[in-house]
Amino acid sequence: MRQWRLIYDSPMNGAANMAADEAILQAVAQGASPPTLRLYGWEPFCLSLGYGQSLKDVDLAALEARGWNLVRRPTGGRAILHGDELTYSVALPADHPLAQGAILDSYLRLSAALLQAMTALGASVTADPDGAPGGAKGAVCFEVPSRYEITFGGKKLIGSAQVRKHGGMLQHGTIPLWGDIGRICDVLCYATDAERAAARQLVGERATTLESAGVWVTWEAAAAALVDGFAATLDIDLIQDGLTPAELARADELYRGVYSTDAWNHKR
Repeated sequence: MRQWRLIYDSPMNGAANMAADEAILQAVAQGASPPTLRLYGWEPFCLSLGYGQSLKDVDLAALEARGWNLVRRPTGGRAILHGDELTYSVALPADHPLAQGAILDSYLRLSAALLQAMTALGASVTADPDGAPGGAKGAVCFEVPSRYEITFGGKKLIGSAQVRKHGGMLQHGTIPLWGDIGRICDVLCYATDAERAAARQLVGERATTLESAGVWVTWEAAAAALVDGFAATLDIDLIQDGLTPAELARADELYRGVYSTDAWNHKR
């Protein structure tokens, strides 16, 4: 249980990233792979929807005009625009100590590692115990922190989501490094331009990036801090490796059969 696999992945499109996360979850749950921390990026930019979120929230024409992807996550929550960020995912078997109890219990345990990493980078952050139990109620994930998500000055810095299935637990989350946190509103549906402008302002008031928190850091430096935070806080050894041939094959199946299909991404 102390030895985990560490995967540094090249940036991929949204469907490929979600397929890889689920393939790893399945392998870890079956005992074919060890507990895994995967760090990755997105190319091109991608709007991800929570599993139960309505496609009606999305301005598909605006998304296409920008050349950005759309994908539906296997986890819950609301929309996130992925681009100038570091994304992490943690896959654990259901009987792992960190996966025990309710979702909030495991959120709290993993938040300690995230908190350590952001503090090491120089951000004065906290794990908000009083966030909304279900997260944001609007279209944008970063509008409201959920409990134990990482905040800076009351603004949400790290958004995370979790799912438990296949006999395992998957939690993934996004750490915005820099850029315009409100541009997600440009690809969501609003009745008027005034409503869109108001939503943009609200996101800017309630969410932030590491750069806006006073920390300019490269993807590589942020990843190194995250690895150190997980290792020290959770008392684990992280061994760098890649996906196994079986995981790569399963990820390809999930990419072609699920995450790149309208049947999945447009289903609600």
